[in-house]
Amino acid sequence: MKSVNIALVHHPVLNKKNEVIGSAVTNLDLHDIARAARTYGVANYYITTPYEDQRKLAGEIIGHWQTGHGATYNPARKEALSTIRLAESVEQVVTELKQQNKNLLVVATSARAYQTCISYHDLRERIENGTPVLLLFGTAHGLAPQVMEMVDTVAEPLKGATDYNHLSVRSAASIIFDRLLG
Repeated sequence: MKSVNIALVHHPVLNKKNEVIGSAVTNLDLHDIARAARTYGVANYYITTPYEDQRKLAGEIIGHWQTGHGATYNPARKEALSTIRLAESVEQVVTELKQQNKNLLVVATSARAYQTCISYHDLRERIENGTPVLLLFGTAHGLAPQVMEMVDTVAEPLKGATDYNHLSVRSAASIIFDRLLG
């Protein structure tokens, strides 16, 4: 059984000056990543933010599609958004998932190259062999150093046919899901 969970991290992340910040939850990230996650069989999609107002906003959006008018208007969206879980921090998600399985492999994603990265081929093999995985996706300009210190490994950066490398997190997540679970 494949066990892949994801977390979209809103704090701590970096801004374009490499300062640690918190970013805003966006409607597009909620919907688009949830739809891709459901399509590829991701178990849970965590939205992590320490900001109560941002969790409340996300909860209201999710609620509209789970129990409000959106639930009957678009049942497919209801199904996709049912994978979303709200959490205050990456630590909370890791603790919760490690309680379920101590062998959890925590993997950061990044547009930056790190000295040691795991290839998508090797990570896919580990998933297929039953290793539970938590993939961390950063918002803004990527995961802050304190998050990178918590991970077991970093997935190799996505590379296109040009030097330009600034995908939206929604696009990057979809590509990574396809490489690992497609």
